[in-house]
Amino acid sequence: METFQSQLRRKLSAALEAADLPTAGEVSVAADPRFGDYQTNAALVIAKQHGENPRAVADRITKELDVSDISEPPITAGVGFINFTLKRAAVEKKIAELLIDERLGVEKISQPKRIVIDFGSPNVAKPMHVGHIRSTVLGDALARIAEFLGHEVIRDNHIGDWGTQFGMVIWGWKNLLDREALTREPIAELVRIYKETNERANKDQNVRDAARAELVKLQAGDPENFSIWQQTVDLSKQEFERAYALLDIHYDIQRGESFYNDRLPEVVDRLLKGGLAEISEGAVCVFFREIPDLKDKPAIIRKRDGGFNYTTSDIATVDYRIKDLGADTIWIVTGAPQQLHFKEIFEIARREGYRADFRHITNGNILGEDRKLMKTRSGENVPLLDVLDEAIERAHKAIEEKNPDLSHSEKNTIAKIIGIGALKYADLSQYRMTDYVFSFNRMLSLQGNTAPYLQNAYVRIRSIMRRMGQEFSPPATVRLTEPAEIQLAKKVCQFAEIVPQVLNDFRPNILANYLFELANSFHSFYEACPVLKAEEPSRSSRLALSNLTGRVLERGLKLLGIDVPEKM
Repeated sequence: METFQSQLRRKLSAALEAADLPTAGEVSVAADPRFGDYQTNAALVIAKQHGENPRAVADRITKELDVSDISEPPITAGVGFINFTLKRAAVEKKIAELLIDERLGVEKISQPKRIVIDFGSPNVAKPMHVGHIRSTVLGDALARIAEFLGHEVIRDNHIGDWGTQFGMVIWGWKNLLDREALTREPIAELVRIYKETNERANKDQNVRDAARAELVKLQAGDPENFSIWQQTVDLSKQEFERAYALLDIHYDIQRGESFYNDRLPEVVDRLLKGGLAEISEGAVCVFFREIPDLKDKPAIIRKRDGGFNYTTSDIATVDYRIKDLGADTIWIVTGAPQQLHFKEIFEIARREGYRADFRHITNGNILGEDRKLMKTRSGENVPLLDVLDEAIERAHKAIEEKNPDLSHSEKNTIAKIIGIGALKYADLSQYRMTDYVFSFNRMLSLQGNTAPYLQNAYVRIRSIMRRMGQEFSPPATVRLTEPAEIQLAKKVCQFAEIVPQVLNDFRPNILANYLFELANSFHSFYEACPVLKAEEPSRSSRLALSNLTGRVLERGLKLLGIDVPEKM
């Protein structure tokens, strides 16, 4: 189903060709709805390129522009913008079409990709903390949207399950472990033995040497050390799954760093033989002398002592994702501090001849009320599970106050939906590179740009539909007469235009902010236009518009990984 925006683009392109003008400019939603619904800056772009008067160029375009089937005559405004106002009949027709379209007007793309999305990536033997929210919910939302648009998506949790810290963990396991504490709180106990071992190693060379020896034994495949390592991985995954279950996030594969161990020697040999790597001061390195921000930062792929590192592992990961998984697109969702690292990894892959589309999708930080990185009072990272549990608990208290007659089961279900939804939306409604201040009070508010506000709009719509007294059936035709009806209908029609835009720069906040505007438009419509008490044909049309708005809110929020309740 072609959107209004794509129709106007197509018609604009035809007009430019007919006027013997170059294709230029964009059709976008009008910045100020008082002047129209859509606008194009084509005249300004062309005029600037050719040194002409923008309004004169606009006149040439509009003479060839035939939009009479969907728009009032286009109007040139300001310095040369061309504005379009949709005809009411065109909007009514589009709403009738959307009512019977399961995809709400969103077309699948014609050339789908096979995308591996790497997001989340917690470390074994460490608790997931509040900072993991950003990568995890951002990656999940992008995966959901990419799938909805028709891409084949493979979600990969690239777990940090290998490295020098395991020498400390294994020594601590053998010498300091409290079995009861491990059973009761496994991750807390693993963190404790690691910290205590590290403190002892800093004071005692013998402990340091012993921990290093345990690591060597693990890397050599010692059965006892491998068993301890495997137990730490399994216990950690159990903890991760608790958080993922609350967040409603799943992965198709979980390939930790250890999965690639056997592949690392071949990576180094291949890069050396191909002339892409060289030996420098005993280490094997890849240099980027022609790239300004990397020229002094070679990638070490084998250390002087013969050991490998996460750079070697990440190169092997690229190999696996392209050769074994068949990916033509790889998205890695991590924090901004890893930008140079992944720039190196992708550059090495390109030098090896890989033609995949590599994207490092970065994000900012979550801040405390002091506008510093969110920490506990003791300076530790705030555990993610504590944050999730508190969000649900706070939502539960609010439900107890506002709707105490709900059953215990209903309160628990709704509290989880609202609490987790509030956390996710608070993050996804921000531009991904923006640092934001974490505030339970703000994110759980029923006012403003929050998940509960959007969920409440959906609940209100569901209440209307329940009270109509019969099962909803879409009318064959829709009649829109009031300004609030028409404004809401136009906003609904934009859903199919917004969703594909999210992947242009990996910005779920575009969808979140659209849904907020949609909820605002619905509340304005609800205040201005009686629904159930209206006379026909307005009653059927308003019920249809309400139902469609609810479907868009539900689908849009679910694309962000946020559920909707039937009651609040």
